[in-house]
Amino acid sequence: MSLPEPGAQKHPELVIGQTITVQASGNHPELTITPERAIGSGSFGVVFLARLSPSGEPVAVKKVLQDRRYKNRELQIMKELNHPNILHLRHFFFSSPANRSDELYLNLVLNYVPETVYSILKQYSRLRQHMPLLLVRLFAYQLCRSLAYCHQKGICHRDIKPQNLLIDPLSGSLILCDFGSAKALVKGEPNVSYICSRYYRAPELIFGATHYSFQIDMWSAGCVVAELLLGQPLFPGETGVEQLVEIIRVLGTPTREDIQEMNRSYTNYKFPSIKPYPWSKVFRSRVPADALDFISKLLVYKPQERFTATEALLHPFFDKLRDPETRLPTGSALPPLFDFQPSELEGLSQEQIDKLIPPHARQNTTE
Repeated sequence: MSLPEPGAQKHPELVIGQTITVQASGNHPELTITPERAIGSGSFGVVFLARLSPSGEPVAVKKVLQDRRYKNRELQIMKELNHPNILHLRHFFFSSPANRSDELYLNLVLNYVPETVYSILKQYSRLRQHMPLLLVRLFAYQLCRSLAYCHQKGICHRDIKPQNLLIDPLSGSLILCDFGSAKALVKGEPNVSYICSRYYRAPELIFGATHYSFQIDMWSAGCVVAELLLGQPLFPGETGVEQLVEIIRVLGTPTREDIQEMNRSYTNYKFPSIKPYPWSKVFRSRVPADALDFISKLLVYKPQERFTATEALLHPFFDKLRDPETRLPTGSALPPLFDFQPSELEGLSQEQIDKLIPPHARQNTTE
């Protein structure tokens, strides 16, 4: 059997404390890596914290068991992505255990980012505090910016959740990670509906839709932002049915037209008649009107009526971030938010570009 990548080097299996050298390949320089400890695991495999020699710089190495019959979609997608709010692929290599040469693992060498939105939410929860509204705006903005870039490239992430949003606590930068469920969507081509973590799963997926759009990511983004505001998941169902019940409690019963727009093949329309619960009561008085309006534009039954990622970036909810006087709660400057690549601005009107890039940032924009 051949390796999934023509000419790719195969190395011994990663072992904690044992150093390996990964040869230079394409745009990737030679790296000498020493795994220190496992920092995450799941159905995908294991993530290690490792150190580069001689610098001692930390990196994350994601090790995933490969099915030799298929190219790895995550690797192909990550090679295409180059954005400040998306995790950077430093290198990749394949490995096999010494006693199981038939097993093949893909190892992705990635930038190490110490926190996640999930871990930061937990910290505030333990202190019985809410996340500062400025941080909610900041994290939501960078999430929408990463999704605008992905969607423009035809890539749907399909697993937006707090655990997949890395945070550099010093700079306030948000980095989207884990493209293991991501896929380039092709119009007319069916996709699996059992995708995305349950609390963040769009209703069309619960209704079994296989011809869905990038808007499933925008629903997930709305769920994440709502969780940042609430301090807990908005729709915490333990099964698909429970998930739908939780959504109906807030949005009200979907109409026949809503269901048709979510999945034209769905035929069961028997739901209890429940009126929508006002967003102002869901979040109470501490959440400002612009935040409520922003959430209401994302958490909508009909996918085509949800904000796109670019529409989300233009919302007044983010005007505070466009103010040159705005600082992080620590007093430090905000991370770069307006360094748009020319490709990110394609198809936008001049009015939209002027809204996205405030006057004080325009001289720093890529020409």
